[in-house]
Amino acid sequence: MSRRAMGPRRIAPRQALATARGMALCLALGLPLYLAPAGPAIAAPAYRLTLEGSAEDRASADAVLRPLLDKYFDPELPADAAPAERRELLLREARRRLPGLLATEGYFSPRLGGAQTADDDGAPALVLDPGPRTQVAEVSIDFDGADLPPERQTALRAAWKLPAGRPFRSADWESAKAALLTAFTTEDYAGAQLRDSRAEVDPDTATARLAVTLAPGARYVLGPLQIDGLERYDEALIARYNRTVHPGQPYREADLIALQTALQSTPYFSSANVELVNAEAVTGADGTVTAPVRLTVRERAAHRISTGAGYSSNTGARVELGYRSADLFSRAWELSSGVRLEEKRQTAYADVFLPPHDNGARDSVGGVYDASDIQGMKLTRDALGVVRTQLRGSIEMRLSLNYQIEQRKIEGEPTTELHALTPNVQYTWRTVDNLLDPRSGLVAQAQAGGAAKGVLADQNFLRLQGRTTVYFPVGRRDVLSLRGELGATLAPSRDGIPQDYLFRTGGTGSVRGYTYQSLGVKEGNAVVGGRYLAVVSGEYTHWIDDSPWGVAAFVDAGNASDEPAKWSSLAVGYGLGARWKSPAGPLAVDLAYGERTKEIQLHFSVAIPF
Repeated sequence: MSRRAMGPRRIAPRQALATARGMALCLALGLPLYLAPAGPAIAAPAYRLTLEGSAEDRASADAVLRPLLDKYFDPELPADAAPAERRELLLREARRRLPGLLATEGYFSPRLGGAQTADDDGAPALVLDPGPRTQVAEVSIDFDGADLPPERQTALRAAWKLPAGRPFRSADWESAKAALLTAFTTEDYAGAQLRDSRAEVDPDTATARLAVTLAPGARYVLGPLQIDGLERYDEALIARYNRTVHPGQPYREADLIALQTALQSTPYFSSANVELVNAEAVTGADGTVTAPVRLTVRERAAHRISTGAGYSSNTGARVELGYRSADLFSRAWELSSGVRLEEKRQTAYADVFLPPHDNGARDSVGGVYDASDIQGMKLTRDALGVVRTQLRGSIEMRLSLNYQIEQRKIEGEPTTELHALTPNVQYTWRTVDNLLDPRSGLVAQAQAGGAAKGVLADQNFLRLQGRTTVYFPVGRRDVLSLRGELGATLAPSRDGIPQDYLFRTGGTGSVRGYTYQSLGVKEGNAVVGGRYLAVVSGEYTHWIDDSPWGVAAFVDAGNASDEPAKWSSLAVGYGLGARWKSPAGPLAVDLAYGERTKEIQLHFSVAIPF
């Protein structure tokens, strides 16, 4: 029941107590206390509304009209006026304002009864028969002055948002016209206009006939690209990212948006705006309009230093220092470098990314120094590599060539040094509804790489790995995710193969309930990588109403070994976790029990796909 249907508003005891506490707090803090001056005795707008008509009409009208009147019908009824005067004021305001309000929701033939005798609480009652709600009976959409392909006309008519059989509402009528015009002007006809629109309402039959006429005007094609805002970079950099906007091609708003999005996703520009310049449009002999395209960009700062601190359930506390440049050597090369110090790992890295080629491929070169002490094995790795990355639709291809030197130390054994020159190819396929917070779809990745003994490598091997995560929506909010991973390094033995090309698992992101990389092959007091890997996982996440909080239940199982037969001996972990939707993706805090170790582990992660 609406506020007005409940009668005059009164101050509840809890509200009075809160007011008294607020006054006391102001006095205690020495703050000025303002009291409202006395004014005319105007009570909160209060009346009772009684709807007449059939039971079905009353139920429908009640759901539509009570919220409308509660929001927009606000007659002021003096509290000190006589009941008859208050009834007369209510009836006068209702006759003046209600027909227009009700018409916005499709009620064009309301009948208003007299205001009834006031109730015990002084609230007069209003009797209203809204009549039948007007329905759309017919829609006519015409295109004047253009030879539109029949399929385009059919598509535009099918997309009309207020079809026959729907209730006629003023807001829906205006929204449908705007949506139709927008759909028309986003392709070929940038200058299209709404020439005429009519809504003929018959109150006797409670029907509406709608007619819309569009004037498409001339066809548009794109003219030259005009670029404003470049200071540090030249137009050749824009051309490397421009795949959609070229002189002479038909106008498509989606093409302009694609260029804008591509530039905003680069490290070079903080903003980009792409628009047609109608003021400089030229009409050709065939009637076609050629309009230049203006691109306005704002450049990012060329250099940036960042610092950070955090904690990982895998590698412990962390501090890091980063330096990025978007214009290395004044050539628009992007440098990403940094030092990361963790309890169990220390890393220094530098990568240089070149602007993309005409086909969208992007090359990079980089180096890394990495030292770790995990599960009884001390590793030091120096590596150099070159990478080419290219996105084709929903598939990302990554080709790389990497050379690394690894030093390994296990207590009680001599230090070993291994070398490997490894080409690698990796494909990642993403078809999810949201990259940071997926509810449906899948992400899959497959890669292969290897080395040849005698070609800057100590051992022949071929490494194959595949993994996937599939998401299934459950109900309106919940999600079921299934994850699997298989890996194999084909070689006579693991001797002579760097740890990067073998497998260990356990910890956050793999098998929860076990410490980081604790599942592998035992060698002395250490756990080292094996030649085979298998991991499976299932997780159900329940989001609490529309809040950013959720709870999850999961089961993980996996192992790494030197023999495929031991894949069946999987370590199982299961538990419960909390989820919070952050701008970077859902943050996960999990408590997991490892069946093999009989221990509980705490895990932190950002729960997004790879």
